[in-house]
Amino acid sequence: MTTPATPTAAIPRPTAQRRNRVLELTQSHGVIGAVLLLCIIAAIAFPSFATPANLSAIATAACFIGLITIGQSLVLISGGIDLSVGSMVGLATVVAALAAPYGWAAALLAPVLVGAVGGLLNGLLIGKARMAPFIVTLSALLAFKGIAVALASSSIVIDAHSGFSTIGNGSVLGISNLIWVLLAAFAIAGLVLNRTGFGSDLFALGGNEDAARMMGSNTSRVKVAVYVISGSLAGFSGALLASRLSSGVSTLGTGYELTSIAAAVIGGVLLTGGVGTMLGALFGVLLIGIIQNIINQVGTLNAYYQDLVTGLFLVLAVVVQGVLSNRRRQ
Repeated sequence: MTTPATPTAAIPRPTAQRRNRVLELTQSHGVIGAVLLLCIIAAIAFPSFATPANLSAIATAACFIGLITIGQSLVLISGGIDLSVGSMVGLATVVAALAAPYGWAAALLAPVLVGAVGGLLNGLLIGKARMAPFIVTLSALLAFKGIAVALASSSIVIDAHSGFSTIGNGSVLGISNLIWVLLAAFAIAGLVLNRTGFGSDLFALGGNEDAARMMGSNTSRVKVAVYVISGSLAGFSGALLASRLSSGVSTLGTGYELTSIAAAVIGGVLLTGGVGTMLGALFGVLLIGIIQNIINQVGTLNAYYQDLVTGLFLVLAVVVQGVLSNRRRQ
């Protein structure tokens, strides 16, 4: 009795594997090429763009959005969304300013704790009560903004010579403290996402929640945890922003939630969940920062052009991701 031959269609062809690998790399790291190309063009057009001082300014400013984007990326990968992070930044700056008289540690840790509590509330409503992330975090956006305004109807000034202000304005080895924080945060997040069981649970949850649950993942606990992380990072970002500006202002952070979503998606994180890298998200943040810097270099363009250009990049990223995903499934 002869054994039936295995259909050749069931065996992945090397050429198809290579094609899928190329498409996967393009989807996750294509933003790196976009950043390099934009930097080359900007360096040619504006002689002051490639100076160490200007590049340092871009990276320093990227820290605040970058920290939020880490949390937002993790939430998006899990299949959720966090619209509350922008308001949490404003609330965190106010909390940092109120805590500053008690020392730099209090001013740094209190906003992180407030962010963690806010994220915990979001996570419990989404993970345990099974409410829609969009509704929960949109409600939290309004609530956090209201609390921030109630605590400080105007800005609260922090002593510019205090130890807390030094954190956001100091440097180590000639490099801003904020740049070191940005790089360390993305490195740690990358390790968590790719080298821990929690990261695997996030990808599984975003890919197929029912399948993740059947595989033994405690999906409710993962959801709660990822929103706590997102809230904590938003609180940390607000603390650093207050340190940098030596003030707490309730309106700071407005629009950061949309910018963080745009940076993550431009960096290859799928809005549908299950796909994303921290390296891509980092370059998504840098791309938005470079766009803002180029607009400032031009000088005659309104700041609203940043939103226009960022929106175009976002639409392009979503379209490209859709096309690449379809081709990989063929």
